[in-house]
Amino acid sequence: MKLAESLAKEVNVHQACAALAIPRASYYRWQDREEHGRKERRKHRPPLSLSDAEERVALEILHSDRFVDKAPQEIYNALLDEGDYLCSVRTMYRLLGRHGEVKERRHQLAHPHYKKPELLATAPNQLWTWDITKLKGPAKWTCYYLYVILDVFSRYVVGWMVAHRERAVLAQKLIEQTCEKQEINPGQLTIHADRGSSMTSKPVAFLMADLGITKSHSRPYVSDDNPYSESQFKTLKYRPDFPERFGSIEDARAFCQPFFRWYNGEHYHSGIGFLKPEAVHYGRAEHIVKKRQAVLIAAYEKRPDRFKGKLPSPAPIPKTVWINKPASDPSDQTLH
Repeated sequence: MKLAESLAKEVNVHQACAALAIPRASYYRWQDREEHGRKERRKHRPPLSLSDAEERVALEILHSDRFVDKAPQEIYNALLDEGDYLCSVRTMYRLLGRHGEVKERRHQLAHPHYKKPELLATAPNQLWTWDITKLKGPAKWTCYYLYVILDVFSRYVVGWMVAHRERAVLAQKLIEQTCEKQEINPGQLTIHADRGSSMTSKPVAFLMADLGITKSHSRPYVSDDNPYSESQFKTLKYRPDFPERFGSIEDARAFCQPFFRWYNGEHYHSGIGFLKPEAVHYGRAEHIVKKRQAVLIAAYEKRPDRFKGKLPSPAPIPKTVWINKPASDPSDQTLH
C-alpha cells in the first residue's frame, strides 16, 4: 500500500491501483486506518505527565555517574532523603523503557572464562594429578589431611602424606620429594589439581616453576576436571576395612601404608586393562599382556569350540590417557 500511495502522487489513485492490481476500496480503507493512526499519535500529552524539559532533566539524573548503576526504586528513595522529588518510580521505568534501558543497571563482577583443561599422557611421569582429602579424627570436628599424588597414565600413587592440616608448605615439600624420587627432568611433567588454597598457592607455583613443571588447574565448581584423584579416593574410602574414624594421626598413617602398597602392587585396576599400577608405571605391562595372550592361545588351541572359533585376547594396554579428551581426537584405546 505504501507503494500505491507513492505512485498515486505521480499519476492518480485509479491508475496506481490498476497498475498494482489493488482494489481501490482496499486502498482507501488502508488510507483511512493510516490517517486514524496519525490522529491517535497526535493526541495531546496527558495533563499530569512530565513535560519535555522535565523528561530531559529526569533522564540526565538517571544517567548521571551517581545513579547510572542504581535501580529506580533506590534512586527514588535517595532523592527523597535529600528532600527532592523527581517523578514516580513507574515514570522512571517508563522513561528508561522508552530508551531501551530497562535491564540490570548495577555494575557486577564479570567472572573470567576458564578454559577446559585438555591434558594427554602417553607414558608414565608425563602427567600427574594431586588432591587432598579429609580423614575423620577421633572426635567430632577433628580430621587429618591425606595428600596423594597420582600418575594419570599408570594410576600409580607416586607420593602421599598424612598431615594435621592443609598447608601449602607441606604440599610443596611432598611434590619436591616425589619429583626427586621419580627423577623428573625439567619440561617433562605436567601436574594437574583443583583450585584449593594449597593447589593455587605461591609456594607450590614457585616450586613448579623452579623444577620446570607445567601446572594445570580444574575449572571452578567442575568436579570432573580431576576424575583420577577422585576415583582413587573413592577406592580408598570404599575399602571394607576403612574405619569410620581414626584414633590418631599415627593410626591414619598405619592404615594408609598397607593400602597404598596394595593399591600400587596388588590392585588390578580396571582403567589400565586390569593391570597393576606398579607394572604399568615401571614398564612391565607389555610382558604381562604377552603372557596372558600365551595362556589364552593355549586354551583356545586346546578347546576352540569353547571360544566359538574366535581367538580371545587380553585387555589392551592403554596407549593414551586424557583429562577431558577433545571430541576430534582420533586415537584409539584412549581412556578418559
